[in-house]
Amino acid sequence: MAAERFHIDVSDEILDDLQYRLHHIRWPDQVENAGWERGTELSYLKSLVSYWRDHYDWRAQESKLNRFSQFRCNIDGIDVHFVHERGKGPDPMPLILTHGWPDSYLRYQKIIPLLTDPASYGSNPEDSFDVIVPSLPGFGFSSRPNQSGVNNHRVSEMWAKLMTKELGYEKFAAGGGDMGSGVTRYLAANHPELLYGIHLTDIGIIRNLMASPDQVRLSEEELRYKINAEEWIAQEGGYMSIQSTRPQTLSYGLSDSPVGLAGWMIEKFRAWSDCNGDLQQRFSEDELITQIMIYWVTNTIGSAAHMYYENSHSLPQLDYIKVPTGIALFSADVLLPPKEWAIRNLNITRWSSLPRGGHFAAMEEPELLTRDIRAFYKPYRAKIQNDI
Repeated sequence: MAAERFHIDVSDEILDDLQYRLHHIRWPDQVENAGWERGTELSYLKSLVSYWRDHYDWRAQESKLNRFSQFRCNIDGIDVHFVHERGKGPDPMPLILTHGWPDSYLRYQKIIPLLTDPASYGSNPEDSFDVIVPSLPGFGFSSRPNQSGVNNHRVSEMWAKLMTKELGYEKFAAGGGDMGSGVTRYLAANHPELLYGIHLTDIGIIRNLMASPDQVRLSEEELRYKINAEEWIAQEGGYMSIQSTRPQTLSYGLSDSPVGLAGWMIEKFRAWSDCNGDLQQRFSEDELITQIMIYWVTNTIGSAAHMYYENSHSLPQLDYIKVPTGIALFSADVLLPPKEWAIRNLNITRWSSLPRGGHFAAMEEPELLTRDIRAFYKPYRAKIQNDI
């Protein structure tokens, strides 16, 4: 099926049902002075839900989202939603960006105009990109897979078809963070001939390094990473354990309760961002609630959780990635990777350590990320011109 224009238009019935649920909440108790150490803090969530119920305007947010050129097409039996914004420079480079969880394709909404129209923001128009931002299968406005095996590897194959067969690009750039980093690396491993390079904001949890039984062979940096990762998983990885093993069980509660969904997601925005424990330092209430709404109005929190199951049960091992790779590490992100490991496993041509920002780099520090993406791809633009 050829790509068709897509317009977000959530029914009044869904919004009315949400309002009913937000007016009929059964709140749990909280241990005195517990703060956030046992999970999402009660008074904060009550305040956020109060704003959501009484002041948040989905229609206004919907209108903003519909300013982007959006499409849907069917790839391998799955309807894929994507933004496709054309660059306004003389020779835009196509760039596909892939999100993760608990965010959505909205992770990139702030950098889309910066990348497509640099001249309007005081930068060189020759640095423009055609930007493509799909929603992962089972996330947001993409359809929910009804078969198993839809993991990072499978999605990377879908993205190759999206960019070449559906959109007609012969070669393109790719980037991502969180789950999107994994998808991008599989795309590079399986289709290096299609890519100028890949740009990542993280490498995820390095499982083979953690599983190494011979600690003597690990460098000091790698050993420190292994210890930190084990501690992080023990203290922060509960969400990952249940989504990787029992996503169906989790889905019933999160699909039925908007407050439960908010509590499950908000904790991660706080823990993984550079907000010093204060979400409002990084995100507005509208910004956070719109991320939650993407999952609520599409009923995709369950199918999104299943992606964790697929990635932990059916994902093939990655080999060395030969495609030129840029890594932009934001100082407050979780589990910053050891450079030695990265160099052994990826063809690193740019390594940037940025002074601020966390896991949601495109949301938290859009200008910093945009500058790094432009800088990484600039040599490849010059090579293209020389080849011509």
